[in-house]
Amino acid sequence: MDSKIIAFQLRSFYFLLLWLHVAYGDMSYSFPEEMKRGSVIGNVAKDLGLETGALSNRRARIDTDGTDKRYCDINLNNGELVVADRIDREGLCGEKASCILKHELVLENPLELHRISLHIQDINDNSPQFKEDMINIEIRESADRGARFVIEEAHDADVGQNSVQQYSLKKNENFILAADGNTIELVLDKELDREKQQEINLLLTALDGGSPQRSGTVVIHVTVLDANDNAPVFSQAVYKASLPENSPVDTVVVTVSATDADEGINGFVTYEFGHVTEDVKKIFSIDSKVGEIRIIGSVDYETTTSFEIRVKAKDGLGLSSYAKAVISITDVNDNAPVVNLKSLTNPIPEDTPPGTEVGIINVQDRDSERNRQVRCSIQQNVPFKLVPSIKNYYSLVTTGQLDRELVSDYNITITATDEGSPPLSSSKTVQLSVADINDNPPVFEEQSYSAYVTENNKSGSTLCSVTARDPDWRQNGTVIYSLLAGEVNGAPVSSYLSVNGDTGVIHAVRSFDYEQFRSFKVHVMARDNGSPPLSSNVTVSVFISDVNDNSPQILYPAPEGNSFMTELVPKAAHGGSLVSKVIAVDADSGQNAWLSYQIVKSTDPGLFTIGLHSGEIRTQRDISESDSMKQNLIVSVKDNGQPSLSATCSMYLLISDNLAEVPELKDISYDEKNSKLTSYLIIALVSVSTFFLTFIIIILGVRFCRRRKPRLLFDGAVAIPSAYLPPNYADVDGTGTLRSAYNYDAYLTTGSRTSDFKFVTSYNDNTLPADQTLRKSPSDFADVFGELEECAEV
Repeated sequence: MDSKIIAFQLRSFYFLLLWLHVAYGDMSYSFPEEMKRGSVIGNVAKDLGLETGALSNRRARIDTDGTDKRYCDINLNNGELVVADRIDREGLCGEKASCILKHELVLENPLELHRISLHIQDINDNSPQFKEDMINIEIRESADRGARFVIEEAHDADVGQNSVQQYSLKKNENFILAADGNTIELVLDKELDREKQQEINLLLTALDGGSPQRSGTVVIHVTVLDANDNAPVFSQAVYKASLPENSPVDTVVVTVSATDADEGINGFVTYEFGHVTEDVKKIFSIDSKVGEIRIIGSVDYETTTSFEIRVKAKDGLGLSSYAKAVISITDVNDNAPVVNLKSLTNPIPEDTPPGTEVGIINVQDRDSERNRQVRCSIQQNVPFKLVPSIKNYYSLVTTGQLDRELVSDYNITITATDEGSPPLSSSKTVQLSVADINDNPPVFEEQSYSAYVTENNKSGSTLCSVTARDPDWRQNGTVIYSLLAGEVNGAPVSSYLSVNGDTGVIHAVRSFDYEQFRSFKVHVMARDNGSPPLSSNVTVSVFISDVNDNSPQILYPAPEGNSFMTELVPKAAHGGSLVSKVIAVDADSGQNAWLSYQIVKSTDPGLFTIGLHSGEIRTQRDISESDSMKQNLIVSVKDNGQPSLSATCSMYLLISDNLAEVPELKDISYDEKNSKLTSYLIIALVSVSTFFLTFIIIILGVRFCRRRKPRLLFDGAVAIPSAYLPPNYADVDGTGTLRSAYNYDAYLTTGSRTSDFKFVTSYNDNTLPADQTLRKSPSDFADVFGELEECAEV
């Protein structure tokens, strides 16, 4: 009844202890050894009050404390703590009454550390064992009844109730068994008689208290001899020694000593180990003659901190006694700290803010006390630092802004140094990559681009190439080119140009005409493939250069057709007098529009000359009576292009002071026209004759009104009707097309179908400079024509 009450109190205490552990973040579980792998120990999620999914999200894991072997694991799906490896209590804890394995549950985001204590319960899986299969004892036949002989006890690897609880000796005539704790003695119950029986075999059985009960036996072989009255006696019951770990082989740890009061062979004492484990036999040995315990193997404090060795002293005839040697192992700083990377976020985005936890570091040192105190540090040239967290855990956090385009990978060296003497250190290199985000737009190599192309280019020809660089990685750095929407001369820009999306090469879609437009601008966009995409624009200016693809266009005189113009030249014209002017334009520009004039054929080659660049036709000498009244000039106008283009026109001149002297017009162009033209001219002359007198009166009236002015008829310039100008034509000073400007008043005959007469009066006594004639206003012309009308009325 009392045992049940004690057991209940113990259970209540353990329950309270477990509750306190959980309340403070620690958990304790008790379960028997030798459970199968995968067996459930408990539910961590429920004990911590966590949702099942939180374990996976927070990267829950089990870490060991001071050992690399992990005996339990956590099921992230349901939070159950399960057996991960075979658990043998005897192998882990030996003869210790309490066997506790310490693990740690690590949770991240935020970092939490929960200690897990696993109490391993012993099961009766080991039978009691004696050191030897047979124990030999030599007893003199003179031994008194009640004499006691010590027998080495049996050993059971189990503990508590499962260890050796009782012994039994098979019934015999001479001996009984006396057991007191670990002391087993064979008691002589009846004197021995060597003459009757020289040897006796006894069967000793050791029983444990487990269920089912296990047992072990040994045969005690008793040899009856003559008198050996005294057993060896140790000088100390317990020998204590302190031994630094890593002591060299053959070092004497302790010397045991026993004496025997007998003489001769009965007093000769030998030493040996009693029941010890195989591990002790591999580390220590004992000198059988002098009792020195020496080192024969490696002594490691981190493996075993102390040894209890049972030593046996035996005399020559088999009497023995036992003592205990307790050897304490002292720690030396022989273990460098070990840096363990428990968690690492790799790669990390380059936009990670400073102070973000990217890794968890655990540092272990197997030494003890000051030798296991550790300092951690990292190099100074990286934007990271170590922040102490819980126990021997450190958080690796960022200290600055990351930029993958500057540094894409970091090799972080973590150094751990203990406080031992001399201090030991170790390091671990963590490679951390920076993940790219789309934080850089494409950048063009130039602020603007210019493309030059000659007109009349072929469709599809290459104009130029634009290039943009994006320092981002992979798709974030892949650049795609496109044209921004716009118009050129009212048409979409895509109808003029196209751009290769991959290479940035710009092609012409159509043939360009310099005379339509000389330049235009487009905008090219470079866009990356990031999410969201980033872009930048650049201006591309396209300049079209002129080619000589337009022939000169003669504005005056009118091109040959069904009619021709005739100008009158007074007979009194002196050398150098302006007779007329050939006016031509060229739609090209630059030197392609520089025009030169040349008389290629004339009736009298020495009479007239033409300005090379002005087109002014002047007399080379004074007109004489011998000169032909009919003068026909063929003028060639040629541009300065390569190759040059040209055009020709005919100029018809009549040398006469009045219309009465004018011959039939058909003779002027007889050489130029076919026979049908002659009949048309005759009809035209008849019609003109009808108004001849009217024109004579008008001319005389004009001369009378302007009698004070010189009679030189052609000192002005031709007035060009606007109908002769081509559409959209604009003269550019300096091109040589229309360098001089002149004003003329023209009077034409009426009714003529095939020819016109032109009577021109000059507003000036001599030829005026161009800037003066150009400044005449319409009112000036109105005044002149007003005077003419007044004279006509008179």
